[in-house]
Amino acid sequence: MDAALFWILAAGAVVASLLVIGQRNPMYSVLLLIVSFGALSGLYIVLGAPFVAAIQIIIYAGAIMVLFLFVVMLLNVPSETPAQDRAFGFMSGAGPRRFGAVLSGVLVVELAWALRRLRAASLPSAALQPASSVHDIGVRLYHDYAFAFEATSVLILVAMVGAIVLARKEPPRGR
Repeated sequence: MDAALFWILAAGAVVASLLVIGQRNPMYSVLLLIVSFGALSGLYIVLGAPFVAAIQIIIYAGAIMVLFLFVVMLLNVPSETPAQDRAFGFMSGAGPRRFGAVLSGVLVVELAWALRRLRAASLPSAALQPASSVHDIGVRLYHDYAFAFEATSVLILVAMVGAIVLARKEPPRGR
């Protein structure tokens, strides 16, 4: 039963995530991202991590998605219009599209490299032990993974500043 539920939730998360990037309306993308976060929370419950599942719902599906919805509504982003030049598929179009395709290729290579190194590396036994309490999670987060935690907070701060800059109205030039 748990295996079937796992695969149903995993398929739901993958399908919802693919639909997030396939939508032309940004509001539908945000709502589908909430569905993906809910499926991930269900996966955490099936895997025996109820604390992480609760944090997933509270922080991501709650706070972060409210922030995304606020930014989408603040920017009043219209639906995406299809590109006119589709001769070469996804590689055609402006520079950002090509840059994104190159970055996605780099991500695939990096993931393959990391998975190969993970299999070859032997982790210390302390890293393999699951955190049994909220105190243990806090100690690991703020002591062992302090740099990653701070880097994530800086990334979120940069994203908020970028949203404010994008939402700013330019004053008319000249009179």
